Amino acid sequence: MQVAKWGNSLAVRLPVALVQELGIADGDELLLQPSPRQASLPASVTVVRQPGKLEKLQAARKFRAAWPVDFSFDRDEANAR
Repeated sequence: MQVAKWGNSLAVRLPVALVQELGIADGDELLLQPSPRQASLPASVTVVRQPGKLEKLQAARKFRAAWPVDFSFDRDEANAR
């Protein structure tokens, strides 16, 4: 892979094989964390794909509770000040 200048930042182009292996797509957010450095080895990073909005929503849904049986929504009551 080659590092290139992109505006004031640096960018890396990922090969298709790596993209498929990591299961990432355009717009995904990645977290790059430096791995603990060992004296005899070059520096390295760990790549973690951050969950997207839909994945976060699906994860939050498991905490959703059911409405009480006798619950009824009253629009006027909800909007009363």
